[in-house]
Amino acid sequence: MAHTKEIYIYGNSGHGKVVADIALSCGYNVAGWIDDNPLNDSPDWETFIQTHTSCTIALGIGNNHIRFEIAQKIGEYGHQLPILIHPSAIVSPSARIASGTVVMPLSVINADAIIGAGVIVNSGAVIEHDCIIEDYAHISPNASLAGNVKIGKFSLIGIGTSVVQNIVIGEGSVIGAGSAVIGNIPDNCTAVGVPSKIIHSNNNHH
Repeated sequence: MAHTKEIYIYGNSGHGKVVADIALSCGYNVAGWIDDNPLNDSPDWETFIQTHTSCTIALGIGNNHIRFEIAQKIGEYGHQLPILIHPSAIVSPSARIASGTVVMPLSVINADAIIGAGVIVNSGAVIEHDCIIEDYAHISPNASLAGNVKIGKFSLIGIGTSVVQNIVIGEGSVIGAGSAVIGNIPDNCTAVGVPSKIIHSNNNHH
């Protein structure tokens, strides 16, 4: 029998549970959880690193910015961030996926798509050919991106959203659930509706 690799999940939450399930489906043994929230019954980071000097850790955190911060912390201590792809996902051999990304059940990543670090491709999401998803973005369940769409770093594409081909959505933007995006969306905006309209912009702040 092949040796089962051990993995720890950073984030003892609902999202962390799903990431743990995917890790199991990828042949890992979930050896434990890490969480800095004192309400959760898990060791915090400082306690963990005192007893684990080198191990594999998966990001079980849904918030894009917090996931980035934790990834930076993990990297500073030399821990590995694996790519986790559920066996039911369909991923083109020509797609490129960076470390720390999780590809959830029944999602599709098609030819020549580029997926950055720490991305969440959630259940049933479709990322078509030649899309670029930058680091720490989140493509929510059943969102569909047509060909040659670019999603900026830290952006969130809401559940059930559709994005037509050749669209650019900037960094740090949020697209509300069920939206239809037919025009480019700048950085740091919130857009909702069919077709989507910008309802909030933080472009005066960095």
